[in-house]
Amino acid sequence: MTSVEDLNSSSEDRQQEIVDCLVEAFSELIEINPRAFRRKFRKMAAEPFDFYRGAAPLFYHDVDKLDDPYANDHTSRIWIQGDLHAENYGTYMDAEGVLVFDVNDFDEAYLGHFTWDLQRMVASLALLGFRKAFPDKTIREMIDTYARAYLDQVRYFARGERDEEFRLTLSNTDGEVRDILLGARSGTRIALLDSLTLIEEGERRFKESAGERRLDFQEQVHVMNAYEAYLETIPERNRQQSVSYRVKDVVTLTGVGIGSAGLPVQSLLVEGQSEALENDVILSMKRALVPAPSRVVSDERIENYFDHQGHRTALSQRALQAHTDPWLGWCELDGHGQVVQELSPYAHDVDWDGVTEPDEVLPLLNGLGRATAKAHCVSDASSDENLVDFETEKAIIEAVGDDDEAFVEQLCRFGASYGELTREDHRLFVDAFRNGMIPGVEAT
Repeated sequence: MTSVEDLNSSSEDRQQEIVDCLVEAFSELIEINPRAFRRKFRKMAAEPFDFYRGAAPLFYHDVDKLDDPYANDHTSRIWIQGDLHAENYGTYMDAEGVLVFDVNDFDEAYLGHFTWDLQRMVASLALLGFRKAFPDKTIREMIDTYARAYLDQVRYFARGERDEEFRLTLSNTDGEVRDILLGARSGTRIALLDSLTLIEEGERRFKESAGERRLDFQEQVHVMNAYEAYLETIPERNRQQSVSYRVKDVVTLTGVGIGSAGLPVQSLLVEGQSEALENDVILSMKRALVPAPSRVVSDERIENYFDHQGHRTALSQRALQAHTDPWLGWCELDGHGQVVQELSPYAHDVDWDGVTEPDEVLPLLNGLGRATAKAHCVSDASSDENLVDFETEKAIIEAVGDDDEAFVEQLCRFGASYGELTREDHRLFVDAFRNGMIPGVEAT
C-alpha cells in the first residue's frame, strides 16, 4: 500500500518533482504573463498554507499514487469541488433570494474520488492548525469533528429524500456559521456599486479605478458577442424580467489572486431587475482553466461532456450548489471558455483570522463538514446534470460501511502526514523559486 510517507523522497528529487508539476500545469500561463506568475509564486512563498492553495496540481499528482479503499466505480466519479481547503467556504444569495452558506470557488471542480475533497480539506486543516500553533491533539480533533459532521450529514441524506432542498441558512444554523450569514446579510448592492461605479448624466458607469482600462471598439464587439451567447445559457427558471441584461459599461482587468494570476477578467455593468440605478448588477467574465483533478482522471465520457472549461465550471457549480447564482452562465471569448457570474454584495467568506481558539473552530468545522456533504449529495441523479446517474449518498455510505472509526482515522492520519509533507514542500518550493529553478518566473 502506498502512503503519504512514501511520497517523501530525497529533497533533491522531491524538489524537482514539485518544479516539474508546477511547470506542466502553468507553463502556458507563465508564458502569457510571467510577471503575474512571479506575484502568484511570491504569494505562495509566504507560508505553507498559501503554497498549498496554489499547488492543487501537485496535490492530485500525489493522491493519484495513493491507494483509496473507498473508491469504486461510483465513488470515484462524483462531482467534487476540486480545491476544497479551509478558505473555500462562504455565503451567496441563491436564485430564490435565500442567503446560503456553502462551499465556493469552483475553478477546479470536476468529477473524481469523493475522498479527494475530504483529503484536501483535512490537510488544509492541519496546515491551518499549525499556523495557529495548535497542538497535534487539537489538530486531530479538528479533523475528527469535520469528518464526523460530513458522515452524519451524508447518512441523514441517505435516510431521506429531496436532498437538493437542503441548505445551510439563517433558519437552521447557529454559532460562527450563522454569524457569517448575518455578516453577509448586512451587505448591500448599493454599497458595492458605490465603491466601483459613479453616476454621470443620469446613468451609472464604472469608475476609472474599477479596472485597468476600457475596451477598444474591436474588443467591445468580441465581448458583446460573447455576452449575447452567455445570455442563452441562463436557465429559463433563473431569467430576470425583460428590462434586465442591458450592458451599460465594460472594463477589463488582470486577475491577481493565487488562482487567477494574470488572467484577463471582463467586468460588465448591466441593468438589474428594474431601471432603478440601485438595482444595477456587476458581472465578471473570466477565463476558466483546466481543473487540477482532470489531470489524473481519464474518462472520455467526462471529457466529452463539456464544450469548454467555462461550460465545465458553470455546470459543476450548478451541480454542487443546486440553488445557485441566477446570473451564472458561460460563453467563449477569443477561443477560450469563460465563466460568467455576478460580483455579489452577499459573498462573505470564512474569516479564519477572527477564529482563534479551539472552542470557536470546532463548531465552525461542524458546519463545514455538513456543507461538504451537501455539495456531494445534491450533485447526483436528482440534479439537472446527468453525468452522475446514481444516488451519491448511498454510494458513499456503502463504501464507508459501518466502520466510521476507520474512515475518520484514515482522514486524521492523512491530514497530519500530508500537512507535514506540505510544510517541507513549501521550503523546497521557496528554495527553487528564489534560486531560479522554475523556468519563466525566475525571481528578480
